[in-house]
Amino acid sequence: MEDVLILGIESSCDETAAAVVGNGREMLSNVINSQIDIHKQYGGVVPEIASRCHIEAVNVVIDEALERAGVTFNDIDAIAVTYGPGLVGALLVGVSTAKALAYALKKPLINVHHIKGHICANYVAHKDLKPPFTCLVASGGHSHIVYAENYTDYEIMGMTRDDAAGEAFDKVARILGLGYPGGPKIDRLAGEGNPRAVEFPRVKMANNSLDFSFSGVKTAVINHVHKLGQRGEEYNKADIAASFQNAVTDALCSHTIEAAKRKGSKTIALAGGVASNSALRKKMTDMAGREGIDVLYPPPVLCTDNAVMIAAAGYFEYISGTRADMRLNAVPSLPLE
Repeated sequence: MEDVLILGIESSCDETAAAVVGNGREMLSNVINSQIDIHKQYGGVVPEIASRCHIEAVNVVIDEALERAGVTFNDIDAIAVTYGPGLVGALLVGVSTAKALAYALKKPLINVHHIKGHICANYVAHKDLKPPFTCLVASGGHSHIVYAENYTDYEIMGMTRDDAAGEAFDKVARILGLGYPGGPKIDRLAGEGNPRAVEFPRVKMANNSLDFSFSGVKTAVINHVHKLGQRGEEYNKADIAASFQNAVTDALCSHTIEAAKRKGSKTIALAGGVASNSALRKKMTDMAGREGIDVLYPPPVLCTDNAVMIAAAGYFEYISGTRADMRLNAVPSLPLE
């Protein structure tokens, strides 16, 4: 079979990204224009600003992705784009661009689910990885435990009922005065603290559910900090960060490992921005290892939003026959089916 080159486009939140991937596993280029410096002054992503920045950057990142890959539009077999979930205005920039390219170049258009993209980043990072396996997708907007039945079909085994893990990290970072984005800042600060200094709650759902809830631990941290402040007591931010991180990673690891055991999985993959968290990686590896389960995760650059993962997922959809037409639209609350 000849090599299949997919141009991926990602614009679901605050990164404008384009990439060229061969056969779903070979990263030929990876270009990301981040808006972090713009949004951090507001303490989070401002959707309207994100959309305008995507419009300014999208053509530039696509041209650079092709140049770095050493290919032209003529060499591309299909255009893959994130169409949901995400911020509707941001998604529309990527979807509209992909549709225009597919129409003008007469290339197939492949619609990609953002969460499926995160999972497929592992195929680029680990060339020998094949389904089935269990995957934890944890980011600012998502906390899912997914069983990858094959390259395109997935079963949701657990998900958050309120805040996503990354969202909780951002909100706790804000209350501690660390700024945005909160995940990397909490991770760094927690390394200097005692993870058992404060016993924050871990939620366990009834009926053997593997769902998560992180609003309680977030609120517990906020209340703890407020009470100490009202009393005029000094507190160690590193200890609070470490204790909060310990509570969140306990839940993520225990639920994911239980899901893997229920399916008889011998491999757990991590995906999404929170998969970059050093404590999560170590804890999951240690806990799963005691159960005889291997743990895989992508490098940090493929954990945060990127187009490599979209092109990789696009490849597997492409060879399975998935095609979108010019009626493709952004779906901000797109469920994972």
